[in-house]
Amino acid sequence: MSDVITSEMQPNRPELELAVAIPPEELERLTEDIVVALKTVFDPEIPVDIYELGLIYKIDIDDSKFVRVDMTLTAPGCPVAGEMPVWVENAVTSVQGVSGAKASLVFDPPWDQSRMSDEARVALDMW
Repeated sequence: MSDVITSEMQPNRPELELAVAIPPEELERLTEDIVVALKTVFDPEIPVDIYELGLIYKIDIDDSKFVRVDMTLTAPGCPVAGEMPVWVENAVTSVQGVSGAKASLVFDPPWDQSRMSDEARVALDMW
């Protein structure tokens, strides 16, 4: 991707790389809809979605509206490690206007509880 807007999200939120050829209002809608879609994916062992858990590290939307997601797991030996990226890809491709998606597992930096949102902390009673 040659022309991108990189934006650091608030703490505990993924980095965004956004295409500049897509009109800003369309890019904002796509980004919001992708986040909503990601919030439908849950770690089966934890009753909080993967977005609020802080498992999504990066969302990259290119000029063709193909979305690449860097994500992690709460533990490298997670029993759904092979399935969860597919769940993420399916969720993201369900968003109107997205041309395709690829989710990649990364383990750097390692996930820890500090990446969880306040919403996740409340749901898990982890204050």
